[in-house]
Amino acid sequence: MMKTRKSESGFTLVELLVVIAIIGILSSIVLASLNSARAKARDAKRVGDLGSVRTALTLYFDTNKQYPTALSGLVTGGFLAAVPVDPSSTSTPYMYAGLGTGSTCDSYHLGATLEGANDSLASDADASAGTACTGSGADFSGADTPTLIVDYKP
Repeated sequence: MMKTRKSESGFTLVELLVVIAIIGILSSIVLASLNSARAKARDAKRVGDLGSVRTALTLYFDTNKQYPTALSGLVTGGFLAAVPVDPSSTSTPYMYAGLGTGSTCDSYHLGATLEGANDSLASDADASAGTACTGSGADFSGADTPTLIVDYKP
């Protein structure tokens, strides 16, 4: 009598499909958390950039006894190597307005829009818009709605 041999052991099609589905679900979870981490990193870079610009604005004021009408004045004065731009864009600069009367800017308004929906800045006291000095762009309102804005005035 001849024995029949069982077919070689291996994975069935159903088992392979289940494993592929599990891997797909796990990878989508990882990608979702990675996107969240990237948004937080961009927000951290924005806040860091604004800190550097604030320092440069202070140095500019100490030297010139007024603030520049545009951030490009910090570059031409040698206070910044380049005007920082938003990390999610290659050409969008941060919001800035020189504030004052006439051509004398004795204050400024500096800001950036953040991506973080649960950021602690949702309840911060945003600076209200002021009078832009001659040659500066119009001041922006610091309202958090609909987006989160971190903004500074000296």
